[in-house]
Amino acid sequence: NEAISASRADLANQGHDSEGVATLVREHGIRYCGAREHDLVLLIHSKGAIMAEIRVGVVDVYLISPQPDDWRLLVLRRASGTRCTGAWEGVHGRIEGAESPERAALRETSEETGLVVSRLYNVCCQSFYLHAAGVVQVAVVFAAFVDAPMEPTLGPEHDAFEWLPFERGLERVIWPRSRHALRDIRTLLGSGDAGPAEDVMRVR
Repeated sequence: NEAISASRADLANQGHDSEGVATLVREHGIRYCGAREHDLVLLIHSKGAIMAEIRVGVVDVYLISPQPDDWRLLVLRRASGTRCTGAWEGVHGRIEGAESPERAALRETSEETGLVVSRLYNVCCQSFYLHAAGVVQVAVVFAAFVDAPMEPTLGPEHDAFEWLPFERGLERVIWPRSRHALRDIRTLLGSGDAGPAEDVMRVR
């Protein structure tokens, strides 16, 4: 197996014009995953057959409201007729068009909850495999702080919500990777901010 990676900017820097890019596509199976200049494309192929594609295409946002006794974590239940019906999760959605991950995080938060984010931190990236599409999807994970645990305005993907004490919320979410991310959030931001990492983690 061989991994081929490129971006629009990489190819331009290497002097490839549109004809050169077309040649790379034919020879190596490189294709673009998104609309932005630096979108990374990684295809793993074996003897010319594409085995998997790695795509940075979604965001996970965990909404937290600090209270005097503990953090409150917002969990959302998947509605009937959607994927993973009945499962509990945070805000999850796709990066659209030329969006940056942080813009997607704020948009998805607004669409799925209607809540206003006071502070937003980037935390980590997590990958998972979508076998039906042959894609290894990479989720960019954010922690979003809100001033009070207000009732969200739910979108069509969810039919219930709860603001839970942080540890109870951590146990409620369905995916183990979500629990790992939440533990990272508690470790990194438990003091109230990111401390010496505030300058690289805080988005707004």
